[in-house]
Amino acid sequence: MVLKERQDGVLVLTLNRPEKLNAITGELLDALYAALKEGEEDREVRALLLTGAGRAFSAGQDLTEFGDRKPDYEAHLRRYNRVVEALSGLEKPLVVAVNGVAAGAGMSLALWGDLRLAAVGASFTTAFVKIGLVPDSGLSFLLPRLVGLAKAQELLLLSPRLSAEEALALGLVHRVVPAEKLMEEALSLAKELAQGPTRAYALTKKLLLETYRLSLTEALALEAVLQGQAGQTQDHEEGVRAFREKRPPRFQGR
Repeated sequence: MVLKERQDGVLVLTLNRPEKLNAITGELLDALYAALKEGEEDREVRALLLTGAGRAFSAGQDLTEFGDRKPDYEAHLRRYNRVVEALSGLEKPLVVAVNGVAAGAGMSLALWGDLRLAAVGASFTTAFVKIGLVPDSGLSFLLPRLVGLAKAQELLLLSPRLSAEEALALGLVHRVVPAEKLMEEALSLAKELAQGPTRAYALTKKLLLETYRLSLTEALALEAVLQGQAGQTQDHEEGVRAFREKRPPRFQGR
């Protein structure tokens, strides 16, 4: 369900149901959660890259999974929610390479990447209202923070299909690249992050997520606390030493 490959400190995770456009099932969610936890806990892994096999990133929930029975979405979403919490709480940087359609929960998963690349020809759609559902997988939380409330309302209520270029203009992705170059560029970016000060990355990610609920005074206080922690790392010492010696730093993630 999820392929794993390690390259130079990067754990590459590939959603692997290409015949179903990587539509999401409970089994796939469990495999993705396990892979994310493995990447978080493995000290040799310093960055992660998430993509999809074949011509789609993910078409969202596989509606055929439930057969003829009425879905218990509330129970089913517990499996989604632990994946979303693993993504949002991931201390290591996560690059997402959107290689095709990202729809519904597939779009939600894609947007949790710290840096998001899309191939020319990729597309995004919220999709939930098309089948009479509300957004899930954290999309109602994340989308307004990325594009603003008014645009989020449009995307969620009308569910237009956005091209990669339109997604770039809205800030949903950071780069659009030719399809044949997508994995090369995404992997290069992930490897660059893997060579960086990963403790500082983790603290920065925590700071950005926390500041959504803080006042300015509280945010300043949290900056001071986390800067104090960053200042005690070996990477900070190495960064200062490299600056003084006029050479590139050699960060170790410690």
